Amino acid sequence: MSQIDIPSQFDVLVVGAGAAGLYTALCLPESLRVGLITKETVALSASDWAQGGIAAAIAPEDSPTLHIEDTIQAGAGLCDRTAVEFLAQHAPSCIQSLVNLGVAFDRHGQALALTLEAAHSRRRVLHAADTTGREVTTTLTAQVLRRQNIQVIQQALALSLWIEAETVCCQGISLFYQGKITWVRAGAVVLATGGGGQVFAQTTNPAVSTGDGVAIAARAGAILRDLEFVQFHPTALTKPGADRFLISEAVRGEGAHLIDNEGRRFAFDYHPAGELAPRDVVSRAIFSHLQRTAIDLATAHVWLDMRPIPADKIRHRFPNIIKVCQHWGVDVFHEPIPVAPAAHYWMGGIVADLMNRTNIPGLYAVGETASTGVHGANRLASNSLLECIVFGAQMANIKLENIGLSSEIPVLPLRKFNPDPSEWHIQQTQLEALREKLPRLVWESAGICREQSRLETAIATIESWQQDFAALPLSQFLLALRPVEPASFDLPDVERQLGLWAETRNLLDVADLILKSAAFRTESRGGHFRLDYPQPDSNWQVHTLIQTNHWWKSPLLS
Repeated sequence: MSQIDIPSQFDVLVVGAGAAGLYTALCLPESLRVGLITKETVALSASDWAQGGIAAAIAPEDSPTLHIEDTIQAGAGLCDRTAVEFLAQHAPSCIQSLVNLGVAFDRHGQALALTLEAAHSRRRVLHAADTTGREVTTTLTAQVLRRQNIQVIQQALALSLWIEAETVCCQGISLFYQGKITWVRAGAVVLATGGGGQVFAQTTNPAVSTGDGVAIAARAGAILRDLEFVQFHPTALTKPGADRFLISEAVRGEGAHLIDNEGRRFAFDYHPAGELAPRDVVSRAIFSHLQRTAIDLATAHVWLDMRPIPADKIRHRFPNIIKVCQHWGVDVFHEPIPVAPAAHYWMGGIVADLMNRTNIPGLYAVGETASTGVHGANRLASNSLLECIVFGAQMANIKLENIGLSSEIPVLPLRKFNPDPSEWHIQQTQLEALREKLPRLVWESAGICREQSRLETAIATIESWQQDFAALPLSQFLLALRPVEPASFDLPDVERQLGLWAETRNLLDVADLILKSAAFRTESRGGHFRLDYPQPDSNWQVHTLIQTNHWWKSPLLS
């Protein structure tokens, strides 16, 4: 990546270049200087992986009212009706704006094609084959790169928020870029960093989804909400080295069987509908079965057998699944596919209002990293891309104070990190071990089925690992940096090593937040299932709220 000079000041910094970050950048007024920061490239995000579609009530037989009711039903009592109404009512106009930008949704003749997904009462899901997310992000990226007011800063890592001590306003970020840490001032910072699926050993999220926005905001004192609610998809391709590719529920709908190592259709042990039970029920059935039969839960799997479906129907309905499985050495016509549940979507996040504002002045959150109230305890299918677009559009209305006023950043001496090579090697080994152990621990203790003793053991382990992490020489150097203090590193492969350090730190914090939130909520609801509290409890029809390691309940929701 060629080196570019970064200005020391922008009007708005957007962190994250998935659908939420890209659309936010496009919707911000063109009079503003916008920096769009992504830790990889503009083409790598969870949005890019979204197979399904984007929901909007645009059919004559549909209405925003029906979309609202379906969303609230899915949310298991925790949706914010005002936010859901805002989402559904703005969906049609946002779809039109995407079409105007050039997103090529599938069509039937001249009309936009609509499909039906689970828990929707009408056909309202727009799609571009089974790669809708890629079509949306590719189109948005092309538009962003044309904008003169947007500077894209790739392979740059946001480390922390820059909070002004007296006013407690967000006034920028610290950024690791081109081997150095610099401080970049901004009138506003928008976190659009996506989810945190990499905290689980099994996830459909890309490697970049390490919960950075939630972790960074939490350390700065932002209020977080409902972090225990994680949606798990029951059937993701599970092979060493392979991405956790989703195998659509439609495969089971067409007649595929879930079987164990003995070839037995075990799902009927858990629900009369077997593999056609609701998504969370099938995920729990697989997870419970593996807990009883597998040695290593992090790599264990069952089998999805497509052979009961006629071969012609497989070719017609599932060409992409055939292709991806073939790539990983699985011939779906002659052998079953190894599958396991995987963390798919994080309903909780940074509390944000309809204008994406957080409790910290100058800090905004959009997309999966935010908690706007639209998803409740369980997200309705294809509302996630929609949330990115509807709430990203709100940034057109941003009101910034002191824009255009030059505020000089003090020049402090550059601090250098120059470790002993032998100590550095030991430290890197410790970091890599942590990064590998952590997702396994969270998957086994706070995956699909949770209970108190496992959660408490895992919390104690994570807290111990956080202490080990803080004691590393690199941690002591970085955590001692004062605001506006720049730093450089005399290290081999510094980009990879600093990236490993930052993501491990964020994952440790996210793991701690999810585990403690899961232990706090003593009921089962939506994406949160407790073996020791298997039923919903009306006293828990509340949000879990967190700020600076303090957990509390919101008032009861109606």
